[in-house]
Amino acid sequence: MEELSTLSDREEGGIGDLKYEAPGAPELAKRVKEMLLASGLEQVNEDEKRGLDHGAWVPLMLMFPEADIPVCQLSVQTNKDATYHYNLGRALAPLKEEGVLIVGSGATTHNLRALRQSSDNSVASWAEEFDTWLREALLSGRYEDVNQYAEKAPHAKVAHPWPDHFYPLHVAMGAAGKKAKAELIHHSWSLNSLSYASYKFTATS
Repeated sequence: MEELSTLSDREEGGIGDLKYEAPGAPELAKRVKEMLLASGLEQVNEDEKRGLDHGAWVPLMLMFPEADIPVCQLSVQTNKDATYHYNLGRALAPLKEEGVLIVGSGATTHNLRALRQSSDNSVASWAEEFDTWLREALLSGRYEDVNQYAEKAPHAKVAHPWPDHFYPLHVAMGAAGKKAKAELIHHSWSLNSLSYASYKFTATS
C-alpha cells in the first residue's frame, strides 16, 4: 500500500530554526496515484496533513533554497523489497516527460550504530566495499544486481540494517529506464562509514 504525502497548499519541513515551506503539488499527487493504481497496485493512500520528511526537504533546501517548486513526497515501503520499489519507478517514468524531477533521497550506506569520529578521515572497510560494489554495478548498468543487492552486495545488511534510506535509489533507477546511463556526480564520506555518493541517471535511446 503506497502513501502520498500531499498538502493541498504547502509542504512544510524543518528542524529548529530551519524551515522549508515549499508549495504542495496536489494535482501531481493525484496523477501519481492514478499511475500507481494503473500499474497494478490495489491501494494508494493520500495524506494531506503530513509534511515533508527530512530526507526530502534537506536536499531540496540545498537544490532550491527559495522553496519555490511544488513538491509531492512518495513513501517507501520497508516491508517490500528493492524490486518492488524499482517497479514503482517504472510506473512513474512518464512523469519525466511532463517536467517532473524524480529525486531518490537517502544514503549509499546508512548504519547509525556504526558511525564513528575519526581523526584521520578513515573509512570502514565494510562501508567502502559496499560503496564500491554499488558504484561499479550502477556505472556498468547492472541494475538487476542492484535490485538484488541484499543477496549480491558485500556487507549489505551492515550497510543498510533497514532499507528505508536505500529504496529511493531503486525508485529513481526504475524511473530512469533499463537503458539509462548512471553517472557519479558526488562522492564524500563522514563519520567513518556514511557515504554521500550521489548518482544521476540519463535516459539513452
